[in-house]
Amino acid sequence: MTEHGLKGVPDPSRLFLADRRLQVAGSVVVPTLEGNRPLLVELQALVAQSALPSPRRSAQGVDGGRLSMLLAVLEKRAQMPTASLDVYALAVGGVKVSEPAADLGLCLALVSSALGKPLPPDLVACGEVGLGGELRQVAHMPRRLAEAARLGFRRAVIPYSAPEPPEGIVGVRVGTVIDTLERLELVPKVHR
Repeated sequence: MTEHGLKGVPDPSRLFLADRRLQVAGSVVVPTLEGNRPLLVELQALVAQSALPSPRRSAQGVDGGRLSMLLAVLEKRAQMPTASLDVYALAVGGVKVSEPAADLGLCLALVSSALGKPLPPDLVACGEVGLGGELRQVAHMPRRLAEAARLGFRRAVIPYSAPEPPEGIVGVRVGTVIDTLERLELVPKVHR
């Protein structure tokens, strides 16, 4: 909004990522859809040991119920203890991200923060996480990834079942949350 009325934003994805700091643990970019338009959004998580008997859970711009569910999946399926941790999750820029496509990115931000290990700056993550820790594809994956490639991202963590990514971006295909953490070397590989 300007003094002359509403003015269109020609490139909202670039606007939302303009102040992004690289090599910070707990930060990941997720290609979302706002209506039919792809929009890249930075998700951030801050995880810290709690001094409270009932740890804090704060979700701004992300669904609090999904955050709780993803913490339970990480605890049960990836052996990441979350019960004694304060957890803060944020979609940067005041955006509201309610679609399941952000699940995988939110999981990665949580683990990255808990371990103090930044994710690669050229990486996006997109996929729904099920209660078994399995990853599921989401609608319009090629459109989402084309937007990521346009803005310079070169790798995308996606479910095995996702369609082939467009030119300019390489798909890192994974089947479960634990597979993802191992492939990105956030946790050591375990022979199963």
